[in-house]
Amino acid sequence: MAAVPEQVAGQMNQLDADPVETKEWLEALDGVIKHEGTDRAAYLIDQQIAHARVNGVDQPFHAETPYINTIPVEIQARIPGDQNIEHRIRSFTRWNAMAMVLRANKDTNVGGHISSFQSAATLYDVGYNHFWHAPSAQHGGDLIFVQGHSAPGVYARAYMLGRLSDEQLNNFRQEVDGKGISSYPHPWLMPDFWQFPTVSMGLGPIMAIYQARFMRYLEDRGFAKTEGRKVWAFLGDGETDEPESLGAIGMAG
Repeated sequence: MAAVPEQVAGQMNQLDADPVETKEWLEALDGVIKHEGTDRAAYLIDQQIAHARVNGVDQPFHAETPYINTIPVEIQARIPGDQNIEHRIRSFTRWNAMAMVLRANKDTNVGGHISSFQSAATLYDVGYNHFWHAPSAQHGGDLIFVQGHSAPGVYARAYMLGRLSDEQLNNFRQEVDGKGISSYPHPWLMPDFWQFPTVSMGLGPIMAIYQARFMRYLEDRGFAKTEGRKVWAFLGDGETDEPESLGAIGMAG
């Protein structure tokens, strides 16, 4: 069985009138899985549930199951920083990302994606504020594969930091004359801004997986020090709909 954190195991035991018996049942199921396979185990579980219902055991349906690594709220470390300030910054970023796309479409039909970043803004914000490392003398820097349609949110944050101008945001997806910003992450058009191109849809997850694998290769053969560097990939439904994206996940092991 997968390991369960001690604190979580303690909470589970408080709800279990006979942990030893529970352990025996689970070990029996492990034995079936090991010697007869998962299909047989699933069949036995279905039969047990049906038998329990016939005998009046209420077995409510659960659409969600606990994550094996879930940490109870009471033992979680508090997130550092001022959450009120971070929330305000995140709200401004969301508003600017939305306004940039709408303004770009006022006099053109260039299009743009609004909801992609809005739904993932907290993920990006927590990453920027608390996890991601920029290159430095002590750290080689993390590698971030931004979900392509979330680019407006990254531009909005850069605008608030003073890295992009009003003119550039007003020329979203109109970068031909050099005064605008590209539709999606595009290191060729914006080499000082983007790390990786992540559109078309399948590129991000595949490159992230192989990038992480190649960093291990460099470390193992003494070509580079990559310890402590992380590869982060943000994927939407478009990325995971690509069969090659899911197929490449096997390389991540």
